[in-house]
Amino acid sequence: MSGQASYTYLTADDWDARIRDADRLAAPCRLCPRRCGVSRFAEERGFCNAPGELVVSSVFPHHGEEPPISGSGGSGTVFFTYCTLQCIFCQNFQLSHHAEGVRITPADLAGKMLGLQSQGCHNINLVTATHFLPWLLRAVRDASASGLSVPIVYNCSGYELPETLALLAGIVDIYLPDMKYGDDAAASRYSAAGDYLTVNRAAIREMFRQVGPLRMGDDGIAQRGLCIRHLVLPGGGAGSAGILDYLKSTFDPQDLHISLMAQYRPLFRAAECPEINRTVTFDEYDSVRRCFIDRGFNGFYQEFEELDASFVIDFSKRKTERLQGGE
Repeated sequence: MSGQASYTYLTADDWDARIRDADRLAAPCRLCPRRCGVSRFAEERGFCNAPGELVVSSVFPHHGEEPPISGSGGSGTVFFTYCTLQCIFCQNFQLSHHAEGVRITPADLAGKMLGLQSQGCHNINLVTATHFLPWLLRAVRDASASGLSVPIVYNCSGYELPETLALLAGIVDIYLPDMKYGDDAAASRYSAAGDYLTVNRAAIREMFRQVGPLRMGDDGIAQRGLCIRHLVLPGGGAGSAGILDYLKSTFDPQDLHISLMAQYRPLFRAAECPEINRTVTFDEYDSVRRCFIDRGFNGFYQEFEELDASFVIDFSKRKTERLQGGE
């Protein structure tokens, strides 16, 4: 599959309608499942603590994403500051909790996205962006009007509302969400989101409805579709089996790509929860991986090596595996 990104076909009226609807969801703020009700345009702060303008931590070509996302030219990644989930073990806590980043305008972001495209990036990868949606849509609209045409990747925690995701239909080409938990007790303990399963599963269904299975062009680069990420936690703390059972009962495994991640480290406040205050062992990770393989899911996995009882991720060894098999 190849061709222009979906958003390049939107008319000026389409963009105006999407931005108007996003503004409506931001005041009072109902962009995410927290539904804080603050007025973002009046600089009121809700759960995520984000202000009424874009805050970006970094913009660069990322070569460590899944192979169809990074390819040879890299994924044009924009890391946004703040987060609507704020996990106790956050692997990017400097951004989500400590607000590392700078304020920029939609016009500035549009220019940065065009710069990433000019560097040869295969896509624009928006990481944790929902709480900035009104301003983000303005940036993508302006960039598109100036020649942006690569696919948009929406890289998120999976804690999303279908009504917010609906505003991205025809704009986002590739969804790259997390399914963090298969157990609400874990979601409540580690992310203060006791409704994570219900919210996350509705979000995944909406994403799949919009873009369908992950599809690559002749060059192997992703053009459209859904790829679900899952970070394995120590001791089965994420409830991985619950995720597997749900996906198996809801989708054809051959329609889904699963990216299993092994890079968990006990960062930020993970020490407050002794059961996750360590790295993941090879056996813990491989057990989850084998379960997905045996159920017939397509996917990507990370290999890691044991060095003095410390497991070190080597992203250059991330492999694509046509996960096949049967129960």
